[in-house]
Amino acid sequence: MAGTGPAPAAPGGAPGATGGPPVTPRPLDPIDRSIMRLLQADGRASIRSVAEQVHVSRANAYARINRLIDDGVIRGFTARVNHERAGQGASAYITLKIVQNSWRTVREQLRELPGAAHIALVSGDFDVLLLVHTPDNRTLRELVLTRLQAIPEVLSTRTLLVFEETDLLDSGRGPGGGAPAFGEE
Repeated sequence: MAGTGPAPAAPGGAPGATGGPPVTPRPLDPIDRSIMRLLQADGRASIRSVAEQVHVSRANAYARINRLIDDGVIRGFTARVNHERAGQGASAYITLKIVQNSWRTVREQLRELPGAAHIALVSGDFDVLLLVHTPDNRTLRELVLTRLQAIPEVLSTRTLLVFEETDLLDSGRGPGGGAPAFGEE
């Protein structure tokens, strides 16, 4: 799959995510799920390698991967980054309480923050969960106190420092997993 760029998505994200009617997901069979797991572990895996590992022809693997992309199940192919080695040694989850009905406005402002890695509208004691990676705690502090708290729709924040992370995909034991990663037997 080397050289395959991100799949086109509907405006605002994945198909059915925002705006327009919800998209009914097509049922995925065990082969589709295996293909997804393999591509999550190695997005650069060749069609041939994927086909061999899931025991289908190359044409079948190619068609399935294209269908998963066309259906918006696979949104693209990315690199998993070791943030500490990339000079982003401080990570935090930040919870935000926001003004009611301001999600879209806040989301657009959070997207512009340096180091913002994941944004989620959630239920519970707070409204938004934000994951950020910054070079150090001083930069993190400035991000929270200067940038986040200056957004008028943000009522309050709480910062949870990340001391250690475990990427479940690195071990090949991702969701629905238990299967070995590439190269393992």
